[in-house]
Amino acid sequence: MNLLIIKLGATGDVVRTTPLIHRLRGQITWVTAAKNTVLLEGVKNNLRCLSWEERERALDANYDLAINLEDTLNVAQFLKTVECKEIFGAHVDSDNALTYTENSRSWFDLSLISTYGKEEADKLKCRNRCTYQEMIFDGLGFRFTGEAYLLPKSIETGLSGDVAIAADAGPVWPMKKWGYYPELKQQLEDQGVTVNVLPERSSLLEHLSDVRNHRCLVGGDSLPMHFALGTGTRCVSLFNCTSPWEIYDYGIQTKIVSPLLEEFFYKRGCDRRATTAISLEEVLSAVMAQLETAAPIASHITVK
Repeated sequence: MNLLIIKLGATGDVVRTTPLIHRLRGQITWVTAAKNTVLLEGVKNNLRCLSWEERERALDANYDLAINLEDTLNVAQFLKTVECKEIFGAHVDSDNALTYTENSRSWFDLSLISTYGKEEADKLKCRNRCTYQEMIFDGLGFRFTGEAYLLPKSIETGLSGDVAIAADAGPVWPMKKWGYYPELKQQLEDQGVTVNVLPERSSLLEHLSDVRNHRCLVGGDSLPMHFALGTGTRCVSLFNCTSPWEIYDYGIQTKIVSPLLEEFFYKRGCDRRATTAISLEEVLSAVMAQLETAAPIASHITVK
C-alpha cells in the first residue's frame, strides 16, 4: 500500500502519532511542520518525511489511504489535490466546507471542528476515557496494544541527573504551568536529589537527550512528557486543564490530576487557582516514589 499521513503539530501530538507506523504496511509519506522533520527522518525504512513547505512533493504518488489528523481548512484543501482512494480524518466536502470522515468521529467529535460545536465537544472530551492512540487505531480498524513511540537518536548534551523539571508552558495553554516548581526543586535538592530545569535548546534532538538522561521527568502535558514516554523515562505528569485520559502511560507514568480539572478543562486563559490546585506535597511524594523504581543514571543515559 501507499499511505499518506498529514500531522503537522503540535510536536508532542506528532510524537504520539508515531505508534501508528508500527501497524501501517507499505510506503508511508508523512507531511509535518518543518521543525518536526528531525523527529521523523530515519525512524523507519518505509517512511518518507516531508515538511509542509515541501508538500507538493507528496503529489508524486497515488495513495491507497490518506490520513489527515489536522483540523484546518488549508490542510484539507491541500488534501483535495492529492490522488487517493480513501481518506481518514478531516477533508473538505462538495461545498468546500471542512468536515471529517465517519470512521474518524471518535477523535474529531472532540475537536475544534466537531459537528457538535466546541462547547459540546469539550464536554465530550472531558467524559472521554479512551487514549488518543485507541481512538485513532480503532477508527482505522486496528486495536492499540501499547505500540511504542518511534523516536530518532538524540544529540548528547551532557546534561543529566535524577530529576528533570519541564516547567515551561506555551502561550496557548498557560494554565499547564504548575505554580510550585521552584519549591519542588528546593525540596528535592534538600534530600540529595540532583535536579535540572530543562533549558531551551536549538535542536529538538538535544531536548530529547536532556529528557532521556534523567531518571524521572516532572512536568505538565507537554512535549517533554511525550519524550519521556518514548524513551522509557519515568515521569510524573500534572494535568491542570487538559485530558489525562488521552495519554497512554506505558506503565511508567504517574498522573496527578487537578481537583479543579473540570472547572478549567480546555480553557486557555490563566487563573492561579488552576496552577496551584495540585499540592507540592503530592507531587514530591510521587517523584520520590518514581525515583525508588527508576534505573540508575549511569545505565539510563545510554543513547539508544
